[in-house]
Amino acid sequence: MAIRVIFLEEFGKAFVPKRFRPNLRMFLMKAGITDVPYKFFGGLFYLTAFITTIAYILYIFPFLSQYSWPILLVLSAIGWSIVQLLLALVFSLLVYFYLDLLIYKRTKKMEEMLPDFLQVVSSNLKGGLSFENALLGAIKPRFSILANEMAEVSKKLMTGHEVGAALSELGQKYNSPMLRRSIDLMISELEGGGEIANMIDRISENIKETKVLKEEISASAVAYIIFISVIVIAIAPLLFSLSFHLLIVILNFVSKLSTTTTMRGALPFNISKIVIEPNDFKYFSIAALSIISFFSSLIVSIVEKGNVKSGLKYIPIFLFGSLILYTIFMKILSVIFAGLITL
Repeated sequence: MAIRVIFLEEFGKAFVPKRFRPNLRMFLMKAGITDVPYKFFGGLFYLTAFITTIAYILYIFPFLSQYSWPILLVLSAIGWSIVQLLLALVFSLLVYFYLDLLIYKRTKKMEEMLPDFLQVVSSNLKGGLSFENALLGAIKPRFSILANEMAEVSKKLMTGHEVGAALSELGQKYNSPMLRRSIDLMISELEGGGEIANMIDRISENIKETKVLKEEISASAVAYIIFISVIVIAIAPLLFSLSFHLLIVILNFVSKLSTTTTMRGALPFNISKIVIEPNDFKYFSIAALSIISFFSSLIVSIVEKGNVKSGLKYIPIFLFGSLILYTIFMKILSVIFAGLITL
């Protein structure tokens, strides 16, 4: 068991280049992962190899079996490599997307707690505590993730680290300009020997004012959000379902007109058969609604929050809402257009 685990970890290290490891470690630290999970990377390799094996047996080998053995071996090696590389790229992008979302949520949670934490630190400083003890005294369970980070900073300070270095390391662990600016201001005030408590109070107030301004901007964009939501969830499915039934009516009319003109020869021209299939248009409508819903949710996120990541929660709402209404409109319009279709 131990040999297998060690082999898995070493295999994962083999596929992470050394020059990328510092950046990877920094990226993982922002997600709250202190150690690089080489075992996980090794497991991903085996997973892609397993899926590639199944794909080779079911699809690649039957397609290449018509060739001679030398050509079969060369094409199999090329096909195997391409498939596994594509799978590794897909899984890597999925992992990156998950970690990036985790970093975003972790940063937002920290930023929400930062002004209250700074107020507690300021109160401790005004009570006569040193800066190190004020940080340590501000660690409360209600600050959760920020309390854990400040506990690490306090440990470093107690073991002889400089205040500026310990706080700068904390700023690098989060993708937050707000936190880094606050830390830079505190470090400069500490080095200058100024009133650090007053500085922290002003930082806390500015963070709260910024939060209020963002909420006001978000509230002013409600009309745009409602407009986009109504178009995506209701109007677009209605138009696609209406177009589908109009297509069926037109196809039925053209088919009967073509039959009539062929029999009577009344028109000097012939009407050829239309090659558009209603089912193909239905699949196109579903695909178009899915794409529109996805990008509209991102647009709503940008309008409301100013970033794309916070709009991920809107994707299922827009997607399932538009598809459900599309199904409902299809049922209703099929009843309304039933008379026209049977004419």
